[in-house]
Amino acid sequence: MARAIWSGYITFGLVSVPVGMYSATQEHEIDFHQFQKGTSDRIRYKRVNERTGREVPYDKIVKGHDVGSGEYVIVEPEELEDIAPGKSRTLEIDTFVDLDEIDPMHFQKSYYLGPEDAENASSYALLRDALAKTNRAGIAKFVMRGKEYLATIRADGKVLVLETMFFADEIRDPDEELGGLPRKSATGKQLSMAVDLIEAMSGEWKPAAYKDTYTERVKELVKAKHAGKEVVYSEEEPQATNPSDLIAALRASVESARKARTATKTRAKKTTAKKSTAKKTAAKKTTAKKTTAKKTAKKQKRAA
Repeated sequence: MARAIWSGYITFGLVSVPVGMYSATQEHEIDFHQFQKGTSDRIRYKRVNERTGREVPYDKIVKGHDVGSGEYVIVEPEELEDIAPGKSRTLEIDTFVDLDEIDPMHFQKSYYLGPEDAENASSYALLRDALAKTNRAGIAKFVMRGKEYLATIRADGKVLVLETMFFADEIRDPDEELGGLPRKSATGKQLSMAVDLIEAMSGEWKPAAYKDTYTERVKELVKAKHAGKEVVYSEEEPQATNPSDLIAALRASVESARKARTATKTRAKKTTAKKSTAKKTAAKKTTAKKTTAKKTAKKQKRAA
């Protein structure tokens, strides 16, 4: 069993539920070390005192905040812990909101919350089932690793899931960051065809259908180079569609998407028909075996 990266209590009203927090996701990662080009010499990083040039042990390093003019305020780890003794052990829910009201942009990272012991499993199940029944998420704040997080706590099947979230002032204004966003709304035939294309390309959300092809290519590249081979990919970079060609591109895209959907449905029907035929054949064989077994048993009785 995995080790909890944080443990504490979910509190709502006068109820406290002891929980442990566990990572719910893991990213595809291929480890690379750094080398000096043309050599097999590793590049390594050290924590060095810029005045003495000497390496400093990790336990001798403290944090300092720049307050301007080259002056720093040094803060000890113990001081950071002392200012949030309760929050570092508490997920205090102050309100429950409808899940559909939360903009996905606020979500940051997912964690599983598990009951800390069997004795308190009933209170864990109570909160989980109540959240599922109401389609609500608890909004809470807590401190972990020297940082305060905003979080939602929601039900997902048998487990409670915590999503760390960005605070409102951490989300950048698109107008300030991007500028030049189109103010005029799309209308007419172009909009109608774009809607048709979206409808033609719509389907069920099947997360297992999506694979990390880039990571697979990196693995192939490493494997090929290790074997002394060369891997060449020749994909063309997409070009912006000319506004004058937009209608034609949309029309062709809609036709292509509809053909692809028809082909998918046809394959699905054939697969279903094959399975149905296989079941009927298996059922007939089973019935035939039972009939033969009964006839054999009757013959044996008569012979006796």
